[in-house]
Amino acid sequence: LAWRASPAGSTIASLLLMLSFAVLGASTALLAGASAPAGANGVVRPRAAVLLAEAAATTDEQKASGISWDSHQYVDQAPESLIRDDDLQGANQDMRRRFEENCRRAQNAICKAVSELDGAEFREDVWTRPGGGGGISRVLCNGNVFEKAGCSLSVVYGSMPQDALQSATSRGADRAKGYAPGERVPFFACGLSSVMHPRNPMAPTMHFNYRYFETDGGVWWFGGGSDITPAYLFEEDIAHFHQTYKDVCDTHDPEYYARFKKWADEYFTIKHRGETRGLGGIFFDDQNDRDPEAIFAFSKECLDSVVPAYLPLVAKHKDDSFTQQQKEWQLMRRGRYVEFNLVYDRGTVFGLKTGGRIESILMSLPETARWEYSHEPAAGSPEAEIMDAFKTPREWAK
Repeated sequence: LAWRASPAGSTIASLLLMLSFAVLGASTALLAGASAPAGANGVVRPRAAVLLAEAAATTDEQKASGISWDSHQYVDQAPESLIRDDDLQGANQDMRRRFEENCRRAQNAICKAVSELDGAEFREDVWTRPGGGGGISRVLCNGNVFEKAGCSLSVVYGSMPQDALQSATSRGADRAKGYAPGERVPFFACGLSSVMHPRNPMAPTMHFNYRYFETDGGVWWFGGGSDITPAYLFEEDIAHFHQTYKDVCDTHDPEYYARFKKWADEYFTIKHRGETRGLGGIFFDDQNDRDPEAIFAFSKECLDSVVPAYLPLVAKHKDDSFTQQQKEWQLMRRGRYVEFNLVYDRGTVFGLKTGGRIESILMSLPETARWEYSHEPAAGSPEAEIMDAFKTPREWAK
């Protein structure tokens, strides 16, 4: 099975893939005679009916949250700030504004460096929402070096049920403090997210996301991380990427790297495959155990390390020779990337549940991917070598 989508059609291909997963699950359940548990009226419904009901519930949830997939309004130029003026008790307006400012600064610097390496420019889309917030998406498609590279800023104001808010965090921490059971929790979120998919299979894919959350109840936390996903293993490249982030971590807390590296290995595991999406990096969430200024400074330095950690690796391999077989292996690994993002990635699920802009949510997906039935790399091959690293995480930094 091969997936090829034009830039304009990539979202359609993505949604069709998700729909095919859902239909396959529903068909399997129906063929097996499966049914859902009895509802309040004692009626047992077929699994397909449950799937349709869940889809309707998702739409209802978006309406209740105050935002939906089509509630954004495109504007010609980004406003000076996407942060609205809130006079809420406990709201850290200064941090909200400074985090957005830092994300904008980093977005400009990263996109400039990528464009200089590629020779092509990013397309920019800017949008706002009536209730506040909005975003700036930049995507480079069909470049000389990158098949697709995206870097998007998002500012979101909405509300979520308490159970959904719990599932959006890693530790199940109490993010509904100050709210009665069953009461919806208004929230603010700001983040910068990026995925870069190079053309050459010898050059790795890279992802990062750094974010700041607050609830109107005054609870706050930071999250983020940077990770690398190669199709072929060049140990010195992976060591460089990891060492760059270990050096950043060590500057702020000697325990950070070991914790966040392990967290990345666990988070980016494709459970149904028994392997990781890539070769990790750092990942952290729910960070509010110290002064917010300290965590903000750490997040800022992590963003500033994206270019030196990653772009030299792409520059090194962008002109490497490769075979058609090696290109097909890259596409199969991109297939794994798609599987993780649509099935497990918490950011994707959060965006879909809260009515985020679809093009921004699915920006991370590659334009091309491939699935081969029951494919196994030949023993002793470069593909088998990196598969071992995907199945058994290693230590890369000193």
